[in-house]
Amino acid sequence: MSTLNQSLSKLNLATKKAFNQLNRNNRVKSVLILAVGIASASFTTKTIMEKVSVKSSSITWVGKKVTGKHMGTIDLKEGFFEMEDGAVTGGEFVIDMNSIACTDLEGDSKGQLEGHLKSDDFFGVENYPTAKLVITNAVKNGNTYKVTGDLTIKETTEPITFDLEEAGDNFTTTLTIDRSKYNVRYGSGSFFDNLGDKTIYDDFTLDINLSI
Repeated sequence: MSTLNQSLSKLNLATKKAFNQLNRNNRVKSVLILAVGIASASFTTKTIMEKVSVKSSSITWVGKKVTGKHMGTIDLKEGFFEMEDGAVTGGEFVIDMNSIACTDLEGDSKGQLEGHLKSDDFFGVENYPTAKLVITNAVKNGNTYKVTGDLTIKETTEPITFDLEEAGDNFTTTLTIDRSKYNVRYGSGSFFDNLGDKTIYDDFTLDINLSI
């Protein structure tokens, strides 16, 4: 009987040691998991949305034809940058197509050109009141970002790449846009023959200044 009791005591002791070891191992694992979690949280970057000031931002356009050029403005309706650690990583900007204005003409000539640009011959603003630029990727080098994104005009979306310059709270760029890719074909030599000096070039530019 004594031998049996001794055997049971040894078994109980061994069992306790095994449980204690298991508990120690679990505690070590828990501490390690917690430490990894804290470290991961420390290195996780948070994406924030920086709203663009519509009043402080501006967009000017230039369109050229064989006999000259016209220029004007168009308004930003709303927009924001996505930022991580103070750097741009994305963004979305909506342009008010109804706001197209010509600044190099006056009187009836000004009104006629603005009306024509808003008509279905060009941007059809009644059916397509906004255009949109979405930044899908931005790589920073100094104060310059190499940006890729998507530009939508008249519900047609095309990829676009450009340089974005940062100066404090201001971001500037110049976009060169081929209007023929967005079904804006009036006066385009790419689609119509024998236009002569009535030809309007496909490319137009937008000089953009965005302020946050």
